[in-house]
Amino acid sequence: MEKALPSIPAKRYFTIGEVSDLCGVKPHVLRYWEQEFTQLRPMKRRGNRRYYQHHEVLMIRRIRDLLYDQGFTISGARNKLQELVQVERDKRRSGEVMLEGVEVIEVEDSTFSDFDDSVPTEEREFVSQKLLFVRRELFEIRDLLSATH
Repeated sequence: MEKALPSIPAKRYFTIGEVSDLCGVKPHVLRYWEQEFTQLRPMKRRGNRRYYQHHEVLMIRRIRDLLYDQGFTISGARNKLQELVQVERDKRRSGEVMLEGVEVIEVEDSTFSDFDDSVPTEEREFVSQKLLFVRRELFEIRDLLSATH
């Protein structure tokens, strides 16, 4: 590696230009990587502007390392990322702690049937689906964070 990458500031969202500077990768490369790596999904706002979160910046740095420093192909890097995520999922299933100092809480999938009966069924199902989606997203973020350590 020619020079160390700058530290990532404590911000919630980063523009594509900021991520480009933080990761040493041009914006058009970042847009291309979005198509190649399904784990990379920046939020899009007005005018299709991309906003990346901290975990996505870390993932981009990992992708950059795999491609530029370790010499993986796009396909090889994609497989390696999936392999790392699977290893972390296996650790979680076997009860190993992924991040020191972080308590692992397993929650069974449920339909959250204990909602108040006054809430309409459609709304309960909608909220249930949203909660399951958020739970899945949180596990993915945890997997990504643990894969960088």
